[in-house]
Amino acid sequence: MAEIHSKRIDEKKLDTVLADDISFEGDVSFSKPLMIKGLFSGSINATGDLFIDKDAVVNAEIKASSVVVRGKVKGNITADSKVELQGTAEVIGDITAPRIVMEPGCLFDGISRMRPVEEG
Repeated sequence: MAEIHSKRIDEKKLDTVLADDISFEGDVSFSKPLMIKGLFSGSINATGDLFIDKDAVVNAEIKASSVVVRGKVKGNITADSKVELQGTAEVIGDITAPRIVMEPGCLFDGISRMRPVEEG
């Protein structure tokens, strides 16, 4: 599993990186860590960790194991374990996760819901 609480994410530990020159539209699902550095529109429904880099722009409904945001997200985010908004993050949408971390400097316009981890 990639280190998700670190400011610097080692891209070598990620299975897939959508580079900053990629613009992608559609529905994505994955089970291993994914980083988005470019533009993405659609929906993300994953069991893996999602990283949204500082220059990324994502317009999507997001469901993932954990989500780390450095860039811009417009859409709701639901995570099984944690959502982390780093200082450069801009999120317009609701966040639902057992743990939510918001660093100073991030922008968030929505409702946050902290729900316990579901057992099962």
